[in-house]
Formats: sequence, structure tokens, C-alpha cells
Amino acid sequence: MAGSGSGARPWLAGSGVIAALVAAPVIGLIIIALRGSGDLWPHLLAYVFPQTLADTFILLTGVGILVMTIGTGMAWLLTAYEFPGRRIFEWALLLPLAVPTYIIAFAYLDLLHPVGPVQTALRNLLGLTNPRDLWFPEVRSMAGCIFLLGIVLYPYVYISTRAMFLMQAGSILEAARTLGAGRRRVFFQVALPLARPAIAAGTALALLEALNDIGASEFLGVQTMSVSIYATWISRSNLPGAAQIALFMLLIVVSLILVERWARRNQRYVSMAQRTRRASPQKLNGWRACIAIALASVPVFFGFVLPALYLVDQAVRRIGFAGISPQIGREIFNTMSMAAVATAVAVALGLVVAYAARLSRAPFAGACLRIASLGYALPGTVLAIGVLAPLAALDNAVADFLQYAFGYSSGLLLTGTGAILIYVYVARFLAISAGGVESGMMKLSPSLDHAARTLGETAGGVMRRVHLPLIRPALGAAALLIFVDCMKELPATLLLRPLNFETLATHLYGEAARGTYEDGAIAALCIVMVGLIPVILLAKLSRRPALAHDAQQTGPRNLVSAEAILLASAPQDIPQTPQR
Repeated sequence: MAGSGSGARPWLAGSGVIAALVAAPVIGLIIIALRGSGDLWPHLLAYVFPQTLADTFILLTGVGILVMTIGTGMAWLLTAYEFPGRRIFEWALLLPLAVPTYIIAFAYLDLLHPVGPVQTALRNLLGLTNPRDLWFPEVRSMAGCIFLLGIVLYPYVYISTRAMFLMQAGSILEAARTLGAGRRRVFFQVALPLARPAIAAGTALALLEALNDIGASEFLGVQTMSVSIYATWISRSNLPGAAQIALFMLLIVVSLILVERWARRNQRYVSMAQRTRRASPQKLNGWRACIAIALASVPVFFGFVLPALYLVDQAVRRIGFAGISPQIGREIFNTMSMAAVATAVAVALGLVVAYAARLSRAPFAGACLRIASLGYALPGTVLAIGVLAPLAALDNAVADFLQYAFGYSSGLLLTGTGAILIYVYVARFLAISAGGVESGMMKLSPSLDHAARTLGETAGGVMRRVHLPLIRPALGAAALLIFVDCMKELPATLLLRPLNFETLATHLYGEAARGTYEDGAIAALCIVMVGLIPVILLAKLSRRPALAHDAQQTGPRNLVSAEAILLASAPQDIPQTPQR
């Protein structure tokens, strides 16, 4: 690779520093856990862990089954069949990505309350007056939590699996049908096995999001590991105990990733060397088309339309009754400013680690890229606890130096400030930036690097004059995703925000915890509206799922596939076509 000599050394050094900063919270977590937690563990083992582990296992199993079923089913429906409204559903099925999990719980808790609009309308329809006379499924339950998380997180599976279905050669599917296989058999015996790696990647990301959740699980009465960490730290004021639980949770995450990779150990996938013709979708008419429209409408309605209508209604009522609080303006500024700074830093650092891996084939470069991308697999609660030790050590070292050299007492410069939030945001979402940049650079021929270096350009000059203009759309898409993820991030923000510092997410959490749902509707609506921006972008990019393949045929392109950006932080690579 061009530039693998001395020109790559500064980039490799920077990549190593970035990887160390991402790994520091894990090391800090171990240091805090070694302090000891007193007599906490007997209490945890007797009263907390049995319920917590059972709830976490049941939740992840249920959410995994639901997102795989909905995501894969919708991906095949919109790939294999043509029906009225199909192009609308292609992007509408991505809309639940704009709704954070805690907002969906926030909305449905009020919608399905015994005196809420849904049950009240049903009682009026049936002529009942007493809320106890009408049986209705309890949303504050494990089943309710699984359903609500599933209808929000299924797009992770849908977008990657649909891209895989679209990239499968039409000749393969048509050959199976020529041999007498019906469409059902083609799906289960040909298309589904080929798409299994994409399904696994999307499901892994959905499960990581479910494991990271605090708001929805707590609101719905499900005691997950993240909720236990938060309760141990905040309610019991036992930071070492929370760190020990976080390490146990991290062990579960690593085990899940290793098991998934072990299950795929004998599978190898490469891009095809020639263009493939996509399979023609089967046109549906009459009642079959109606069934297809109904099936595609269900996840969109429950995952986006219904909660969005509720938020609009509640926000309008709140504004009509009490106007818009000045506090909302401050919270919007706090949220967007922190997210903007974190996004800029994450994109810049992602460029460094991805470009260092391109410049050098040394194992060190690849290892730094993988370590820098591990943050997305770490739940926000784990990062929040782990970051305290290294930042406290840095603060103390700087304070001691200033006191010794200048006689100035600086106090804590980072701990308890917005800087610690930016650090956690960057460490958690750096995978999106690094993966997006890496995906974009993989589409650029190495001959471009060689030609520029032959003309006397430095490694930095190649990046600035050649790569940046070509991967600019990939950078923009990754930046939008990071920005919105930072806006939605609740666990780390809740645990590490400075005193008297509120974001839209923490404001909404506080209102929901107090049961004053209507007061948090404006904040929730703001988050959802901003979240629609990357969804629209992903919907546009998802129409070009075979872009990586096209780029190999037609030269460098200024785009990057949507699934490559969205799943850049997946714990395994997204394959394209099975190797024969």
C-alpha cells in the first residue's frame, strides 16, 4: 500500500493514541472494580442478579426473535414482490430509527394507560364506565418491553438484509425456480441462508442497543443489567459495585460477539468479479397486494406513526396551555452543541484511524482500527463508569503540575464538565466514523494513492486532495448518524452530565420518571424531528445497495452504501456474495 513507510508513521502514532483513549475506559473500569464493594455482592447474588440476569436474557431473546422476524420479513417482501406503495414503504420502514427506545416507552405508557386515549375509546365503544371492566394487555411488562424495543430496532436488520437480498444474483434465484422450487422454498433454502450474515450483523446491533437501554426498560418495569448499574451507582452510591456489575455486563457482550463469530467460523464471503442481474420482483394484485400493504404498514404504524402523532398532540396541548418553556431552548442548545462538538471530533479521529489502516498493512494499524471501533459494543453505562478513573488521574496530574510549577490550584478540569460527555460520546460512536471512512476508502483504487505519491504528494496531501473529496458523502452520512446518536444517548448523559446541565434526553427522562408525560412531549418531539434527517439520508442511500460492487466496475464514486454506514460498528463484517 502506498505510503507504508515513513509517511505512515505519524498516522500510525495518532491511531495508536486514539485506540488507547477508547480502551482507557475498560482499563479504568477494572481499576474501579478492584477497590472492592464491601458487602454488596451477597445482596446482589441473593436479591438482584437472579431477576436481573433472567430479565436480561428474556429481553434479549425476545427482541432478537422479533427484530429478525420483522426485519427479514419486510426485507424479503419489498425485494421479491411488487405492489402498490412499495417505493413508499422502502423508506417508511426506516422511520422507527428516528424514535429512541425511551421515547417509544414514554409515548406508549400514556397511550395505553387505563385512562389513556386507547383504553378510554375502547370502553366508550363497548359502553363500559369502569376501567377495571376492560381487560387490556399490560404495557409495563416483559412482553410490552420486548414488543416496543422490537418495533423500534428492527430497521437494523431490515436495511442490511434487504441490501443483501438485492445484491443476490437473479440467476441463482431463477435457477432454483426453474428446478421446481416455489417462492417459499427459494426464500428458505436459497435467499435466507445467503443473507444469514447480514441478519446476524443487524440483530447484533439491535441487541447491543437493547442491552444499552435504561429509559424504556426502567419505565416498563424490566430490571436489566444497565438498570442495575444505574441503581447501584446512583441509588446505593456504590461506584465500585456498579463497576463490577458493568464488567460482568461487558463479559456478556464479549461472549455474545465471540459466540456469533464462532458460529460463522467456516463461512467466507467475497465480492463477485462481475456484475449480476437482480431478480425481477413478482407483481401482486387484488387481495394479495392488500395483504402485502397491510403487513408493511404494521411496523411503520406502531413504530413511528402512532407515537409521532401522540407527541404532536401532546406538544400542541402543552404549548396551548403553558407555552414553550425557556428551559427547552437551553436544553436544545446544550444537546446540539455537545452533539456537534462530539461529531466533529469523532469524524476527525475516524479519518485518522481509517487512513492509518489504509497506509500501512502492519497488524498494528488494523488492531488500532478494531480497538477504536469497539466503543459501540460497550453500553453507555459501562463507558460512563470506566471513564471516571482515567479522567480523574489526568485531572490530578494536571492539578499537581500546575500547583508545583506555578502555585495555581486548578481543581478538576475535566471531571464533572461537558468535556467528559464529549469524550464518552466520541469513544462510543467512533466506530460509525471509522467504519464509514473505511468503507468509503475501500472503494478507491490504490492506484490513486500511488499516482499521487509518485507526483510528490505527501501522505497528508493524498488524504486532503484525493481522498477527502471522494469520500465526502460518506463523511457527511456518518456525521449525521453520529450527531443524532449523540442527541439520543441517554445512559451516559444521565450519569455524567454536569450539575444543572440538562439535555433533551435527560429532561424527557425526568418528566417520564415523575409521570408528567405531557411536559416532556416537546423535548421528545424535538429529538424525533432531528432524528428524521439521517433516516431520510439512509432511505436515499438504501436504493443503491450494490454500490460497492458498482464502484469496482465503474471507478471511484462519491457515495457509500447505506448499510455500510449504518452497520459500520457491527461486531463483524457485512459480506456481499457467497464464495463458490
